[in-house]
Amino acid sequence: MIRNENGRRAICGLFSSCALALTLSCAAAAAQPENWRRYVVPESGASVDIPLGIFTEEGGKPESGAGGRFLTSDHRANLTVQSVSNEGLSPARFLATKHPPSSIVYKRITDRFFVVSSVRDDRIWYNRCNFAGRTANCVLINYPAAEKRQWDGIVTRISNTLASR
Repeated sequence: MIRNENGRRAICGLFSSCALALTLSCAAAAAQPENWRRYVVPESGASVDIPLGIFTEEGGKPESGAGGRFLTSDHRANLTVQSVSNEGLSPARFLATKHPPSSIVYKRITDRFFVVSSVRDDRIWYNRCNFAGRTANCVLINYPAAEKRQWDGIVTRISNTLASR
């Protein structure tokens, strides 16, 4: 047993220091740019940052358009990056043609993009589409609602880095 100059056990302080160092090193590692990569949809040039440490598996192509799907190792969350024809529609009209549910919790529509998000079956779904010419470049993210706080920063970075060529 280790005792400090006051005769108290110092082992707890040592463990606390190690735990703090480990937490700080994990947080620093998560913030490093090498843990994220820029994914580009070859057909459209749309691009977005993807966290490699989270979306570790490729899940094939999206149901429509060009792009890719990515999954967490346990498949509890997924990310789709896709470029689809917007048929010349505004973001508001394009969204309306998709018949979104009336229970949307968050909706923002501008003349250049839309963002919608809600909860379904204990999962949060988040969709953002940026409009460039006749193309809508989108990210669709689904993750457990119970993990919302852990996902907030990740979803924000993915959303904010979605770009068109």
